[in-house]
Amino acid sequence: MDTVVVDQLLTTTRAVRRKLDLERPVELEVILECLRIAVQAPTAGTTQAWRWLVVRDQDTRNALGALFREVGNEYLRRKVEAAGAHADSPGFKRSLASAQHLVDVIERVPVFVIPCMLGRPKGANDALAVFYGGIFPAIWNFQLALRSRGLGSTLTTYHLEREADAAAILGVPDDVTQVALIPIGYATTGTFGPGRRQAVEDLTYLDSWGTPIPVQSSR
Repeated sequence: MDTVVVDQLLTTTRAVRRKLDLERPVELEVILECLRIAVQAPTAGTTQAWRWLVVRDQDTRNALGALFREVGNEYLRRKVEAAGAHADSPGFKRSLASAQHLVDVIERVPVFVIPCMLGRPKGANDALAVFYGGIFPAIWNFQLALRSRGLGSTLTTYHLEREADAAAILGVPDDVTQVALIPIGYATTGTFGPGRRQAVEDLTYLDSWGTPIPVQSSR
């Protein structure tokens, strides 16, 4: 296995919002290819309780987009308010502009994929971890497969605040849980790089909470 290629894919698959091609159609077969890869992910108890709703119809995207925009605009407004003086920082402004762009153009994104799980989440942390852990590895597989084919995506959850309304638009049964909405389009650039992240040594403990990982000297 070519670890250079694999590592590049893993470290450069970004949340794509502003660099989605809103005019280029996305072929259904490409989405299906990526979903075939998605469902190779581990699944809790081998239940394969995931379901995938691919939305290309413009009227449906318009209806979902209206929900997405209503919730998204309010969320971003509250985020700016809570940020206070930090809202003027370049990093915050850049992140906000990216999110706002997607909210503004959401119904123009060529394809939505809505990952769902059969059943409704219930129980304590262990049960919830199993429930959602049954689909998020597959979602990430899906996004990696999209990236490898020149498409961009981002995992969003705005519309879940209006999940019942979205279910009515989509015909989703009451006993099925929508987990996200993934807007998908061809990326207008292929030059994504690794994101800014904290050093893993600052985020990782050894054997007990707070015990730092020994720093290995390079030879």
